[in-house]
Amino acid sequence: MKKSTSLLSLIFLLLALTISHMGNTQSNMESITNLKRPNSTELNSFYVSNAKPLLPLSFIKLPVGSISPKGWILKYLELQRDGLTGHLGEISAWLDKKNNAWFSGNGKGDHGWEEVPYWLKGYGDLAYVLKDQKMIDETKSWIEKVFESQQPNGYFGPKLSEEDILRRKSDLQDLWPNMLMLWCLQSYYEYSNDQRVLTFMSKYFRWQMTVPDQKFLKTYWENSRGGDNLYSIYWLYNHIGEKWLLELANKIHRNTADWAQSNNLPNWHNVNIAQCFREPATYFMQSKDSAGLFATYNDFYLIRKLYGQVPGGMFGADENARDGYDDPRQAIETCGMVEQMVSDEILAGITGDPMWADHCENVAFNTYPAAVMPDFKGLRYLTSPNMVVSDNKDHAPGIENAGPFLMMNPFSSRCCQHNHAMGWPYYAEHLWMATPDNGVVAMLYNSSEVDVKVGSGKNESVHLKQTTHYPFEEMIKIQVNTNKSVRFPLYLRVPSWCTNAKIILNGNPQSVLLESGSYARIDRLWSEGDVVQLSLPMKLKKDTWTQNKNSVSINYGPLTFSLKIGESYQKVESKISAQEGSKWQENVDQSKWPSYNLYPSSLWNYGLIINDQSLEDQFVIEKREWPTDDFPFTQETVPFSMKAKGKLIPEWMLDKNGLCDVLPQSPVKTITKEDEIELIPMGAARLRIAAFPVVH
Repeated sequence: MKKSTSLLSLIFLLLALTISHMGNTQSNMESITNLKRPNSTELNSFYVSNAKPLLPLSFIKLPVGSISPKGWILKYLELQRDGLTGHLGEISAWLDKKNNAWFSGNGKGDHGWEEVPYWLKGYGDLAYVLKDQKMIDETKSWIEKVFESQQPNGYFGPKLSEEDILRRKSDLQDLWPNMLMLWCLQSYYEYSNDQRVLTFMSKYFRWQMTVPDQKFLKTYWENSRGGDNLYSIYWLYNHIGEKWLLELANKIHRNTADWAQSNNLPNWHNVNIAQCFREPATYFMQSKDSAGLFATYNDFYLIRKLYGQVPGGMFGADENARDGYDDPRQAIETCGMVEQMVSDEILAGITGDPMWADHCENVAFNTYPAAVMPDFKGLRYLTSPNMVVSDNKDHAPGIENAGPFLMMNPFSSRCCQHNHAMGWPYYAEHLWMATPDNGVVAMLYNSSEVDVKVGSGKNESVHLKQTTHYPFEEMIKIQVNTNKSVRFPLYLRVPSWCTNAKIILNGNPQSVLLESGSYARIDRLWSEGDVVQLSLPMKLKKDTWTQNKNSVSINYGPLTFSLKIGESYQKVESKISAQEGSKWQENVDQSKWPSYNLYPSSLWNYGLIINDQSLEDQFVIEKREWPTDDFPFTQETVPFSMKAKGKLIPEWMLDKNGLCDVLPQSPVKTITKEDEIELIPMGAARLRIAAFPVVH
């Protein structure tokens, strides 16, 4: 199984609550040290972190709005605002305010399940990150209705109607949608400091305490996803410190599906796995039982051992993982991608393990961009590492789902259509995080600016400006702006793929050795105009997927490469009304919201020629100008390409279900001629072969 260190080593490192620095830190002079984890025995003076008796966080999320994205991530967020997320209310019937159970103020009406809070979870955070007042006002209009819906007993949101009870043959209230809305409220509080949120959540959680266990979290989705409720309980506890909330946390944990089973999972739904595997590690903050922490790591590696022997960081479950379906043509839901990114971001804060940030970037750079149209006006329900047709045909049972689930479509199935909205806003919110020692860490690298409170004083804050084209560039530049000199530690994450990272401080190269998969900690008195540069030299690397026919993938730094396949886009009339559960607003102009089939306009069935020479002699990186529109995730604008050698494999074709056939066993003997082929980063390839057979 592909991983940089053994699972046991990772857990051993995580269980060390106090980490020794690799070097001596002197209190009154500059020091640059290398460490595996921050020392979490201290408590940040400025930002809400875990309150005792919870285990302290390794890194603390900054309030939404603290970070201003720039560069390509800002461009992506603006496209999202101008595309599907910002305008979903115009096309999704689930967001129609008329007779909407989430907007009625009394819980009565239609559309009372996950769609509204799924969308609002991303829409609201996008509004706060972009500081877009129109979107902020729209967010608040929904939040106010949520406040209004709270009943005297504390319950809020949609009510079960008599018809619902008869249809379901149960009066059990599904609490899963409310879990989502709690996250919307938490972000709203971070942005607004509206104290009503704390009172509202406290009253709701008091109601949860009254529900008997035999009626609590018993339906499928809420039972699987109770970890999201648990996370919100800890969030509120850290703000108000009332111990009864920890009793409720115990109740949530014992009634949630057991994600700590040894070498098994409660269910194999791809989105559940991506979001629920973190529940044992979340509860570990209270239980302090290392078995919970181990279970989260074990779940992560288990699904990837069985179904994730593929590039891009995810796993091939389609909607539900199935025995015998583990080829790189198996797909992941767009929901699964964004949930995995959120899990990685949360676990980076809980554990301090830089692996989680590495993995978040793997998904964000290599898998997620290809699931969405470049203008962010359509998306795919399912995307795979090897995907050479993306259309509205039914490809079951090659993929589990029967229906047009590979089409680029603004009216795509209701979950991903709404839930994808949080992916990039949450990513942007975790570019920087606070540290326990009143410092700041550059956790996920991207151009951005942040205002952050640091140091030992009461009112000391700095403005940090990060400039980079990462992951398409090796250099990260951070400039310090401060009204007065202030001492604080600045942490820089060293990715596990980088073996020769270097720091340049105010133009002077530093001699400290930086280990891959660690942090550089720069503790000094910072002054106006100080500049830190982190060099992350990228090298070519080959991954061999021995459990998947000995196929190979080629990486350059954090980017994985795919065959460049000609993409032919064909507009199609969306027929979503024929899909179960899908709806759109009346009188939608589909010419403004087109759906597309994508077909290959060039040959795709190539294997790679790889010999014993160095990879640099076989794969030649060609760099291009940075795109003028700041958007690097299309074939035309991607700043890298790679020249390689390959041969066609004639017998490797589409199968009877219209999918790329399963991989042939490598090495493949073929008599076809050697061709020069072009590879591009797989995030820019909406049709792609990223797991290659090896040919002779």
